Amino acid sequence: MSDILASTLATLADTLSPHGPATKAAAHSFTPGDFSVHFFLQLAVILLACRVVGWLGQKFLAQPQVVGEMIAGVVLGPSLLGLLAPDFQLALFPKETKTVLYVGSQLGVGLYMFLVGTTFQVEHFRSKAKSAFGVSLAGIVTPFLVAVAITPFLLKVPGLFAPTISQANATLFMGACIALTAFPMLARIINERGLQNTSLGTLSLTAGAFDDACSWCVLAIVLATFGGGPGVAVLAIGGGLAWALFLGLFGRKLLAPLGRMVEREGQMSPTVMALTLMAFCVSAFLMDAVGIHAIFGGFMLGAVMPRGKFVEELKLKVEPVAVVLLLPMFFTYSGLNTRLDMVNSPSLLLIAAGVLVASILAKGVACYVAARLSGEKHSTAMGIGALMNSRGLMELIIINIGLQKGIIGPTLFAMLVLMAIVTTVMATPLFEAVYGRKARESGELEALPQGAKA
Repeated sequence: MSDILASTLATLADTLSPHGPATKAAAHSFTPGDFSVHFFLQLAVILLACRVVGWLGQKFLAQPQVVGEMIAGVVLGPSLLGLLAPDFQLALFPKETKTVLYVGSQLGVGLYMFLVGTTFQVEHFRSKAKSAFGVSLAGIVTPFLVAVAITPFLLKVPGLFAPTISQANATLFMGACIALTAFPMLARIINERGLQNTSLGTLSLTAGAFDDACSWCVLAIVLATFGGGPGVAVLAIGGGLAWALFLGLFGRKLLAPLGRMVEREGQMSPTVMALTLMAFCVSAFLMDAVGIHAIFGGFMLGAVMPRGKFVEELKLKVEPVAVVLLLPMFFTYSGLNTRLDMVNSPSLLLIAAGVLVASILAKGVACYVAARLSGEKHSTAMGIGALMNSRGLMELIIINIGLQKGIIGPTLFAMLVLMAIVTTVMATPLFEAVYGRKARESGELEALPQGAKA
């Protein structure tokens, strides 16, 4: 009996170990069953961490759930869990399983942005087109001018950029990082703050989408000149514009029958759901394939989907799974690659602080001024500037690519991670302070849902 018990305990202790055949290096490989075991445990831990950190953020820091999910990803990575319990963190998130998490994260964020697209108010966009263009242009041009000013100093610090990178490429990369507004993060904040059906929310989301897309296009140019070839940039920019034009011209007409089927039947049938999700997957695939990002495929398709009963049924059936189960993987994946302990000296901390301040001023102040020049009132412009400074994990995705491609070093990566976290954490409290709280008191905005702090 004791032998059976000992054998059972040994097998249990070996649950997270790879069980495949040994390689030439004598290490065992992961079997499909190993990936499955890790995935379900990882997902349970991710959901727990996101709920707990999100609750703490809401209760004590007045942060929306989305910010808690972003911080939870960093908590589960090497910056905290890996520091306190390195063996457990490595056993729970071995590098072989990160590919599975990555795919799940893309599905989650893509579906969420698809749902956000279905709430996009074309009428608000048309009425605010001038302001959106001005805010977007300011949010792109000013960060690149700031990058021109600070990049020569950063290049003088060993280890921040690759030794072989040109000043032009380094400047373009820094400009893309500073100009970025995290589209998914901004969408979550807008939804959680009750701004999804307001002109301010539509203006911010539209300008943020343009800024985000431009940052990805600039990254494609940097990768092309850094060794990827000119085809990388041509395919990304040309492919993205072509798909957006196709959807804008033909999308609503082609998808209208789906809406009529739902209206006629009073509910979304499994066939309509399958066709809708198939269209989402194709759109996400095309944007991923050309080198932009799956989220843009999801958002653009959502913007041309039928409205009315169709959207009600779609959100009822898809949103809970996408937001609660799948999306946290997106806010966790990049956090697993984050090392905040790399900024470990006074001089590096000073540089990190300088990058942070320059990024906040370049984005927030520029967007505020552009909104004011476009005719928006002071409080609205302040709210736009606060929201546009949110960078989130889209920033982490871009700098992860920069790290993987050898454009930047781990130290600059850590500095940009700090910038992403601080600008995102400050976005909601700053927005409420300069616009949200007064707008709710005056009735301009609806009251927040119970449990959310203003």
